[in-house]
Amino acid sequence: MALIEPWHNTFAMDGEITPEEVHDLLADGADVCVVDIRDAASYAHAHIEDSANVPFHELPARVEELAGPERIVTVCPHGKASIQAARLIKSYEGSADATVESMAGGLEEWAASYELASESTPASASDSDSSSAESEPESEPEGPSPPF
Repeated sequence: MALIEPWHNTFAMDGEITPEEVHDLLADGADVCVVDIRDAASYAHAHIEDSANVPFHELPARVEELAGPERIVTVCPHGKASIQAARLIKSYEGSADATVESMAGGLEEWAASYELASESTPASASDSDSSSAESEPESEPEGPSPPF
């Protein structure tokens, strides 16, 4: 007699992936979509380069945007909420063939070994008037700021 798995295991995420494995996938140009589930302000402050920002509360309405890649990796600050996000994405019919994983340790673990991008630092500063950029140096915040 064959065992039938309960329905709730049908859409279980495929597991967790380490930051090192995610970094290697991105460096190798793999067909992977990294989904940052934090709010837009947190994402703008610091995120994995080329990741997509889909805040957790918007995920049910926007999950169809994630159909297509072979792998989908969800990320959050500590790797806890991203587990629920990966389960939700895996339950979507359009991602049934994709490997859907949560990044273990979250952005905190990523930042221990790899750089995070920021919306305020890249080329947009070089596109602005350089004389005003030179005359108004950016003030440094007091104390360290978290990467997320």
